[in-house]
Amino acid sequence: MKNNSNRLAIKMLIAMVAGIATGLIFMAVRDSMGADSQTWMTINNLLFQDITAAGANNAIGLFYIGGQLFVRSLQVVIVPMVFTSIVLAIGTIRDAATLGRVSIKTFCWFLFTTTVALLMAGLIGLGFYKGGAFNTTLEGVAASIGSTGSNPLNVLLNIVPSNIMATFSVNNGVLALIFLAVVVGLSLNKLGYGSECTINRFCKEVSEIVVTFLNFVVNKFGPVAIFMLLSRTFATYGTNYLKPAMTYVVLTVVLLLVYLFIAYPIIVYFTTRLNPIVFIKKIFKVIVFGFSTSSSAATLPLNVETTTKELGVDSQISSFVLPLGMTINMDGTAIMQVIATLFLAGVGGYDVGIGSLLIILVLALIASVGTPAAPGAGAVVLFTILSGMGFTGEAAMMGYTLILAINRPIEMLVTSLNCVGDSVAAVTVAKSEGKLDEKAYNA
Repeated sequence: MKNNSNRLAIKMLIAMVAGIATGLIFMAVRDSMGADSQTWMTINNLLFQDITAAGANNAIGLFYIGGQLFVRSLQVVIVPMVFTSIVLAIGTIRDAATLGRVSIKTFCWFLFTTTVALLMAGLIGLGFYKGGAFNTTLEGVAASIGSTGSNPLNVLLNIVPSNIMATFSVNNGVLALIFLAVVVGLSLNKLGYGSECTINRFCKEVSEIVVTFLNFVVNKFGPVAIFMLLSRTFATYGTNYLKPAMTYVVLTVVLLLVYLFIAYPIIVYFTTRLNPIVFIKKIFKVIVFGFSTSSSAATLPLNVETTTKELGVDSQISSFVLPLGMTINMDGTAIMQVIATLFLAGVGGYDVGIGSLLIILVLALIASVGTPAAPGAGAVVLFTILSGMGFTGEAAMMGYTLILAINRPIEMLVTSLNCVGDSVAAVTVAKSEGKLDEKAYNA
């Protein structure tokens, strides 16, 4: 798993560099020939033209088709991915009833750390957004005005769907989809159905199919699609995306590192009064492994071993907190999705105020819960936030394809943060229950 992930990361990096270089070469060719020259129009129609645009009936658009097939392959799994992940996260928690205080403390810690992460990302990200760090101007692409085009309180009405089948047939009904998933999960718990009931087995099998398909698409077609997407973006729109994209990458990485190496140790110190440096030293192998695999699921065994044997957490608590955290505790994913949404709002020309930011934070909180522990899933689920906010204009979608291309290193760091967040929760809960072996922690 680790070697395959490293090979994919290298392929993605090569595709990204080659795509940008190829796009810049074609941009120079376009500028030297003139965008209206017959030669450039022929090249554009053959490689880059949006074949769905008016007047493009005879265009081939090879790079456009290749990139869109990849993006649509990712989007097609959004509805089953989010629905099954949330149903399984809620409906199969059998230990919650027996662990009592531990389950309540665990959920509270998950909510607390994710809320702090969201507020940090939201306030800092909004400052960069208001400062124009994400703004860009694309020739031939009109900016969008407004965040939702209607009263923001309409979001509340959209939570409860009037038609179940309609909710499953579109990607922009994220709130209604999550509402249905929560209702199904809570109902399964209330009815006392075990993990082997028909609905749970169905959701588990669908989730496994989705993750398998997602891994196949990303591993087999991701590098080629990334090359096509970036080549077309820079050949068509030039370097306008570079500055805001770099701002997104740097800002997200800095916030992830701050939360990982500063916020988490502070939380450990104030909740346990133990040396946070010891925690970082012992959990560092989990950070490296999570970064290398970009999969919380693949990192779980190492995280359980480290948290139990080296950090002194009672095995009963770690066996409950860590698998549950792998499913629903996604601090890093939430940070990435908030900054990415503000980045796309900026490049798309959407207006974001405090009210819109609060909606983004709530959507990111819910969407992060519906993100499975698989490589690349966070960027795919990001589309649910964009559709929920109405950030689906052409410029924003071009920026979204760029995120799919450049997000691999960020996703790797996001995984490390998610895994460490689960361990932090386990340590703090164990300490509060008197089930933390401090001698093992300090050894």
